[in-house]
Amino acid sequence: MNDELAPVLAAAPVMRRPSPLRRWAKRMNWRGTICVAGFLLLWELLARLGVSGFEGIPTLAEVSRRFWDKYLTSAKYWQSWIVSFERVGYGFVVSQILGIPLGLLLGTRRMFHEFVYPVVELLRPIPPLAWVPLSILFWPTAELSIVFITFIGPFFIIVINVHDGVRSIRKEHLWLARSLGAKPGDIFRRIILPSVIPCIAVGMTIGIAVAWNVVIAAEMIASDAGLGRLTWEGYVSHTGTTVIIGMISIGLAGYLSTLLVSYAEKKMMPWQK
Repeated sequence: MNDELAPVLAAAPVMRRPSPLRRWAKRMNWRGTICVAGFLLLWELLARLGVSGFEGIPTLAEVSRRFWDKYLTSAKYWQSWIVSFERVGYGFVVSQILGIPLGLLLGTRRMFHEFVYPVVELLRPIPPLAWVPLSILFWPTAELSIVFITFIGPFFIIVINVHDGVRSIRKEHLWLARSLGAKPGDIFRRIILPSVIPCIAVGMTIGIAVAWNVVIAAEMIASDAGLGRLTWEGYVSHTGTTVIIGMISIGLAGYLSTLLVSYAEKKMMPWQK
């Protein structure tokens, strides 16, 4: 038998592992890259041709030149990144630490739900920026006020997502577990919590974006540092290149934060790999 298979095995092609460069090229989103390049090219053309509505917008070349000359080696610019990331990080993490247990309690405790949920529904529609005057009066420093505003943004999002996730669990699953003798702790650990993890992931994804929206607005109002303040200073000084550098920096910072959240979600839900 081995003699018969030898010619076949000898003629079979050798499967080689692709190189790291080829694996990276395969994972890369070429369509997205082409779309971004096309957007930048369109921006450059519209600004250079002075199309109506684009007369005062600086070109990509001007923005790149100003970034290279002034901001690339500026310690203040990179400090703005650090300050904004710290504020978003503190507010987002605290919102998850407090929001997830609150959502679980609202979904699993009927008496607690009847007392607390109306208060949540009353406060939830209030825009986070409407809390700015109260937070400035309540907290002793501007930094704590900004972190509080950044916390409020994603807090109600995660609470509602977790609450709805618990309420959407099929009652038959809980009844079956109780009939088989499962204890409340086992039901929570093996049925409720795994069912709610996808809802927590959705709340985290939406919450991190809201946190960046809120922190930028708060920095424009009540801060002397951060990417929001950098963008506002460009507007006040009528420096269009600074405004666009600030906007691009905010977009990149939000994208990096989303990547971190996506990585955490993959660790939370390994079955989705």
